[in-house]
Amino acid sequence: MAPKNPKAAKSKQKVPDDQREDALQAVVLADSFETRFLPFTLQRPRSSANSVGDLMRDLDKRALMVGDFLLVSGDVVSNLSLDSALAKHRARREKDKNAIMTMVLREAGQEHRTKSTGRRPVFVIDPDADRCVHYEELSHQNKKDRYVRLEPELLKAHSQLEVREDLIDCYIDICTPDVLSLWSDNFDYHSVRQSFLSEVLKDYELTRKTIHTYVVVDQYAARVQSLRAYNAVTKDVISRWTYPLCPDSNLVKGQSYHLGRSKIYQEDGVTLARTCVVKSRSILGENATLADGSVVGDSVLGRGCRIGKNVIIDRSYLWDDVVIGDGSSVHQAIIANDVVIGKNCKIEPGALISFGVRIADDTIVSGTSRVTRAERREYVDSVSTEDSIVGKGGDGYLYREDNDSDTTSMTSNLVYELPRASVSDSSISTLNSEEEEYEHFTTGSRRNSVLSDPNEDTEKSRDFHFEAVASILDGLQKGDLPENMLLELNSYRMSVDANPHEVRHALVAAFIKRICNLVEGDGDAGTTAQSPQEAIAELLGKYKSLVGRNLFDKEHELKVDQVDFLLLVQKEALGKVQAESIMLFVAKECYDLDIVEEEGVLQWWEDDRSQADEVRNVRALTEPFIVFLREADEEESDESSDED
Repeated sequence: MAPKNPKAAKSKQKVPDDQREDALQAVVLADSFETRFLPFTLQRPRSSANSVGDLMRDLDKRALMVGDFLLVSGDVVSNLSLDSALAKHRARREKDKNAIMTMVLREAGQEHRTKSTGRRPVFVIDPDADRCVHYEELSHQNKKDRYVRLEPELLKAHSQLEVREDLIDCYIDICTPDVLSLWSDNFDYHSVRQSFLSEVLKDYELTRKTIHTYVVVDQYAARVQSLRAYNAVTKDVISRWTYPLCPDSNLVKGQSYHLGRSKIYQEDGVTLARTCVVKSRSILGENATLADGSVVGDSVLGRGCRIGKNVIIDRSYLWDDVVIGDGSSVHQAIIANDVVIGKNCKIEPGALISFGVRIADDTIVSGTSRVTRAERREYVDSVSTEDSIVGKGGDGYLYREDNDSDTTSMTSNLVYELPRASVSDSSISTLNSEEEEYEHFTTGSRRNSVLSDPNEDTEKSRDFHFEAVASILDGLQKGDLPENMLLELNSYRMSVDANPHEVRHALVAAFIKRICNLVEGDGDAGTTAQSPQEAIAELLGKYKSLVGRNLFDKEHELKVDQVDFLLLVQKEALGKVQAESIMLFVAKECYDLDIVEEEGVLQWWEDDRSQADEVRNVRALTEPFIVFLREADEEESDESSDED
């Protein structure tokens, strides 16, 4: 009997093997093969392999990968979609079988909180083919290692090259099976970037294998590959930059987080005494308890933590089942599971206390201490006794690496916001670091006025920016009333004493991001892409008061605030799709809505900062508007003269 629907029968025919899209397999590298999380990793199992190279060669030997696969580090936190990257990789692969890998990179600029000032990756890319032709890691602490060295043949072979130091390496790679073959053929490959990537690029003339890039601009991806990164990425998660990877999404079975005001996340079963205080940007896990008089701020408390009376916990991380005795203080420290801190103890900034350690009453744990109960005595300092570190009756040892160890260079000279003028070689790895992969500020001539100084004031300014941008962007996406958003912004501004420039910077950053989302058509589910003019008119039309209430120079001859606002728009638009159009229509719409005045626009245009080489092109389309304003001003002057 013939099928009733010939088209349906035809659609069920088997797809030929050469036309079937292969399922994408994934390889997750669960071990970073680093020592930056010591002493915590002494008491947790790790891979028996010695390097990534050993794992990749073993994978090739087992022949488990039947097609293209995703190679991703297990410490990646990301909300990016790989659909576009995969499509480009597969299209490129169809044309050229030698295109063996696509690296997913994230554009971050020089000022991003997860940007490194230690060893920074530098990618030299042919923009016409999105092909990486050279890779280096530079150190800004070593003056001899601050320059990229390119072979003359590279410059001859490519009509243009981009030297990119503004990229964060997500360690997300789309690979073909040829990648595994190269690992197996070269037993001196040990790491993904410094050995494999560098050597494959150098051997191009011999193998003709190419490696390409896919740069993400608006989505989030970062690696938690150090304690410094752990701190920075946690702040991003709390600030919802990683949405939907946020605590209140409750993606893990059994979680019950709720989001409250001021970015306070709380699970079910938390017990708070009447006089305790929980400040902004904090997480409280299930069954955590806080007694009277205790203050927790900018910190994470795991499940089952018990905090005594009059305890201060500031910018710290307490894992599960931690006990803190009455009158103790913990500042900028990490405390692992099942640790007991006695009464009236002081845990200084930078201290790391590993699993099950017990600190006796009235003990001070210095910021250079890493304390462990690990029984492997070769890892502990034989000079220091238990009592001198954990107090009489405590349980724990001071961890100190062998000075001859190969890992010393990875963990020395790493401090977290300590106000000392110098750092000795005995300093240890802590939450922040000049040499680790995630630093908030840059060195030398690259230091930025907002994000450069690692003191407490700058930390507050930096946190205000990221928190305020996240809050404003959330309000813009949900369509909140401008007066409610202004009230919340002002409350937060006063709580951290942010200045007007910082408020304007946060407003502009959030508005530009929202405009880009609307222009790209991914602002909300089911929405279509808008033109820059439409998106800007919609946002500024509704949120005119939110912007205008932060410009205070309408009665002044010099329009300092208005110029500052337009300079921030120019800077934030740099590198965005249709940046020139965004700049033009923001300036025009702000003028039409009387958010900025004619004098403000003209003073911005004539300001030397708006003409700087790196941002000059952003204002290219705005010139006819400037001409219009000047001509209108001249006509008005002529009419006034005629009347006289």
